[in-house]
Amino acid sequence: MITDTVNPVLRVAPAAPAEAAAHFRASLAFHADVSDVAAALAGDGDPGYVVLDSRSTESWDQGHIPGAVHLPTALIPEQAERLLDKSVPVVTYCWGPGCNGATRAALALAELGYRVKEMLGGFEYWAREGFPYETWQGPQRRDADPLTAPVAGECGC
Repeated sequence: MITDTVNPVLRVAPAAPAEAAAHFRASLAFHADVSDVAAALAGDGDPGYVVLDSRSTESWDQGHIPGAVHLPTALIPEQAERLLDKSVPVVTYCWGPGCNGATRAALALAELGYRVKEMLGGFEYWAREGFPYETWQGPQRRDADPLTAPVAGECGC
């Protein structure tokens, strides 16, 4: 007996190339990855954006990206204009991929008229990729996790 099974990956057919290109182009307009944020911050001069940590003060004290602005999501409506310039794009982050706090912060900022992107991976992947961070005790850095960062050189993506 011949069964007509469908591959679970192709159960829903891939989008047409033009539709896929529009989707992925849009995704890049809304997201930045940890490595790109780190590379731009490490470069000479102004990276052209500000990084915003949308977590609680306790989380901020546990570790945050050097130079980030601390503004918990709940405080964005009342404090964003005092801390951020609407002419400068904002990159939001929260804990990690299992948290949508950076998405909520990005939404709140966009609704106030800011140009915004969300940093994929959040603070978790910043630390796991071996980038420096600050805690209430001072600067910190972990060895890069080989499951999240290339062991030698760049990932090539």
